[in-house]
Amino acid sequence: MDMVFLECNKIDEMIHTILIANRGEIASRIIRSCRSMGIRSVAVYSEADKNAPFVRDADVAVLIGDSAPSASYLNQDKIIEAAKKTGANAIHPGYGFLSENADFADLCAKNKLIFIGPNSEAIRAMGSKAMAKKIMQNAGVPVVPGYEGDEQSIEVLTNEAKKIGFPLLLKASAGGGGKGMRIVHTVEQLKEAIVSAKSEAQNAFGDDHLIIEKYIASGRHIEFQIFGDQHNNYIHLNERECTIQRRYQKVLEESPSPVLNETTRSTMGEVAIKAAAALKYDNAGTVEFIYDHSNASFYFLEVNTRLQVEHPVTEEVTGLDLVKLQIQSAQGDQLSIQQEDVQSNGYAMELRLYAEDPMNNFMPATGTVLHFSWPKLEGLRIESAIESGSEITVFYDPMIAKIIIKGENRQEAFRKMQFALQQMVCLGTVTNQNFLQYLVKHPQIIAGNYDTHFIQDFFTSDLMHANHEKDAQTALLAVSSYNWHQRTQERTLLAAIPSGWRNNFSYMQTDKYEIKEATTTVQYRNLEGHLHFKIGQMEHKVSLINVKDSQIRLAIDGLQMSFHIASDQQKYFVHNEQIGTVHLELLERFPIPKKQKIEGAYEAAIPSTILRISKKVGEAVNEGDLLMVISSMKMENSIYADAAGIVADIYVEEGQNVAAGKTLLQINKN
Repeated sequence: MDMVFLECNKIDEMIHTILIANRGEIASRIIRSCRSMGIRSVAVYSEADKNAPFVRDADVAVLIGDSAPSASYLNQDKIIEAAKKTGANAIHPGYGFLSENADFADLCAKNKLIFIGPNSEAIRAMGSKAMAKKIMQNAGVPVVPGYEGDEQSIEVLTNEAKKIGFPLLLKASAGGGGKGMRIVHTVEQLKEAIVSAKSEAQNAFGDDHLIIEKYIASGRHIEFQIFGDQHNNYIHLNERECTIQRRYQKVLEESPSPVLNETTRSTMGEVAIKAAAALKYDNAGTVEFIYDHSNASFYFLEVNTRLQVEHPVTEEVTGLDLVKLQIQSAQGDQLSIQQEDVQSNGYAMELRLYAEDPMNNFMPATGTVLHFSWPKLEGLRIESAIESGSEITVFYDPMIAKIIIKGENRQEAFRKMQFALQQMVCLGTVTNQNFLQYLVKHPQIIAGNYDTHFIQDFFTSDLMHANHEKDAQTALLAVSSYNWHQRTQERTLLAAIPSGWRNNFSYMQTDKYEIKEATTTVQYRNLEGHLHFKIGQMEHKVSLINVKDSQIRLAIDGLQMSFHIASDQQKYFVHNEQIGTVHLELLERFPIPKKQKIEGAYEAAIPSTILRISKKVGEAVNEGDLLMVISSMKMENSIYADAAGIVADIYVEEGQNVAAGKTLLQINKN
């Protein structure tokens, strides 16, 4: 199919006020560039974000709706109304939400508002993976061998798959983020995979059109940052390697790529510019390639028609302000740099700190961030909309921060990142911080020897928590010492008697903690100016050196260590540079019996929205049958039957929001 792109309207209006149609760290990032350029900034916010830092950062902030994105950040009419109300003459969509919505770009133009992004024709063309591949083929850009035709019957897709060969990849044409995507290794798996992928694509995007691609098993994801203006000038700003992913979401990004030589880098850059020219691209974008490390070949994947989450990596190595370049291009300026001006200096990498549990399939988490801080370190850049006291809610992506490091070379950057992760403190909810520390210390990551399967092939709980028992004991010593000190400071009666004094000297104080679902008893007593601890068969001598706010410094068996401790009722969160972050709970002396899990009951692990219920009351189910699809924090999860039985009751409805622990349905065994 040949695409005809309309000549974009040349804009010569100076931008003076930008409304940011987004939230969180990207909103704060755009506000910083606005301020440096002397441009007034307007934030829009939902009820859940009314106290967020980005709202305070902006010159003006407008409440646009309830917490659900559909009522606020995805409500195009409310955003346009807010722009007119505040005198904005431009809108920056950030990433996610409306950033790749061609209809929204058109709506901005209709209301005489400058959309800070590419022309809507380019967005619309790249919104369909099938159309994108055809355009790139016509432009001479190498694409992954596959099928992207309109005929979508199972018979046709099966025949085309056989022509391509296995393994292959089914992909939803209309979307991304891993939804509607399946790897198929054999022809026997194909029919079920097609049906499943089509269903997921239809639910996620309202379009079940699939494309089929040859699956490159040893692939690496390498993307080139491109820029264009409204005068047919196009450049690239070199590459970012984004191979380390989980559930098709990026975890680590770095530049330059450790596997590209200058010849391949130059060739890929030229192809990226070809892609930009084919689209008459006129703002920031990213051309993604799959790079086959086995034979050094590469193929086009897609164009992201927006600013990327990982854009700071490129900013650090080039010294450019990408948001500033976006604003200049959107108001009709010619690119201020040419290809020969682009220089890459040093090495940069980015990791994403998430509220998620790597030990539970990276399930997202909610909660209050009780303490968040990071070290002063040359080359460290933190992009975050979270501060101590911030809530991680069910409504939005659970990213806490982007951690960016700049070094003179890759080795230095990795050393700095390891140090930053050791010293960073984020307490109050489960995070992936320990996992990130594991990642940047792994020999194959350090060597640059990895592919897109790295996490599923190498990440195991045994490897990550080899020293778990020792780390848990250290955390228990810190919390018990901290609690002992707090009780000592609060005493008003019999202050002259040592804390923990007993008539029977041999009797020790006892606390019980739950850590990693195991109960541990900690015994201790105050003895000659130090605490004598007994945990199982191990004994420790602990001296308290200093306590300031939530930080405590101890000498444990002669080794001095500092700990950050935060608590929420009986739950404690402990951080130390050696043990990372450990969660534990102080058990009541006379505990209230916990609610017993009912056999056959399925619960929501975290606050969620019910998307689809696949069974009815009275219906028989087999082990492995799909029961329900739920969504939380921008991620869909399918609940499958773990045993055969009959659906006895369903306690929720489609579209309902439920709290963590809510029973969803009950299945009785046959």
